[in-house]
Amino acid sequence: QVLLVESGGGLVQAGGSLRLSCSASGRTFSTYAMGWFRQAPGKERKEREFVAAISRSGGSIYYTDSVKGRFTISRDNAKNTVYLQMNSLKPEDTAVYYCVAGLTATAQDISIGRGMDYWGKGTLVTVSS
Repeated sequence: QVLLVESGGGLVQAGGSLRLSCSASGRTFSTYAMGWFRQAPGKERKEREFVAAISRSGGSIYYTDSVKGRFTISRDNAKNTVYLQMNSLKPEDTAVYYCVAGLTATAQDISIGRGMDYWGKGTLVTVSS
C-alpha cells in the first residue's frame, strides 16, 4: 500500500505561482513513476486530466500541452516527494490536483492515462481572474 498526501494548494490570482508537493509512504519511492492529474469544477472523475509525469530517475518528463512552459514537475527520492511548480497560473488551471504513483508503469504510460496504481486525495487550486 502506498499513501500519497498532497499539499500546497490554495487561492492565487491569475499570473501567480504555487508549488504543490506530494509525499509518499514506503521505502521504495524511487521505484515508482509519479504524476499529477487534475479535475476541474463540474467535471466527473472519469474526466480527470493528465498534467505531468516523471520517471523514477527524473530523466523522463511529460506535460500536457496546456501547461508546457508554465509548470515543472520534479522529484526528490531522498525525501519521498514529488513537486509541481506552477507559474503563470490561469483561471482555467482551477482544479483539484491529484498525485498518482505507478508501481510498474513508465512516465509515458501515466501521460496517456495508464498504470496509475495509487491516487492521493487531492489538493484544491483556485486561480482568480
